[in-house]
Amino acid sequence: MEKSDMINFSSLEKELQAALEADRKYQRENDAKFRALNQNVASYEEFRDIVLASHLKPLDRKDISGAPRKQPWNPIAFDSKRESPLSEEVQPQLSEIKPRSASEFIRDWRRFAGSSLEKYSLLVSLGGKALQEIFRTEVGLGLLGDFLLILSQCLKSGDEEIVIGVLDGFSRTGRFGLNLSLLSQTEQKACEELFHKLQVAVGDSSDIKLKALMGKYGIQK
Repeated sequence: MEKSDMINFSSLEKELQAALEADRKYQRENDAKFRALNQNVASYEEFRDIVLASHLKPLDRKDISGAPRKQPWNPIAFDSKRESPLSEEVQPQLSEIKPRSASEFIRDWRRFAGSSLEKYSLLVSLGGKALQEIFRTEVGLGLLGDFLLILSQCLKSGDEEIVIGVLDGFSRTGRFGLNLSLLSQTEQKACEELFHKLQVAVGDSSDIKLKALMGKYGIQK
């Protein structure tokens, strides 16, 4: 076997572990969302805190019996600037990214940490129909807001129809209304700005679809 044809099992194992961890995280946070809703939390911040702490396990007696605490109770929430191991990997080419599930998408999305343009390009390259299929059950907690922020910040001339398709795809995913209701004020403002930019770009000629989408996203016409 030629050297170039050899399979890199170490790399494949890392990819598999990353995908499994992303899937476990998605399921864990999804379960936490339902618990938070059943508890009738009073605010979005409280809801989000419950989900962000979903990875924590109950403390054993030995953890609270006077032993010095060597790390924060919630290191993930405590140090949001700490990069995950995935962010240290070489960023893949967009042509190489073909996620088939939400967990695979989230794995690839995190690889573009800090790169809004790369994330925007990923959304546009996949398009609305593919994203609708990937997130057919629902868009995970916080992701819809992230998507709207990225699309609003990075919208490029000529991409308007594709972005409208992306927004349409998200609007057809499971529990879209719930995810929309959980947008922060900043994310809601980004959503309004995005639709305003699209309106200006397409003009009055366009768009029954755009106007219908504005209604789905709660934007005043």
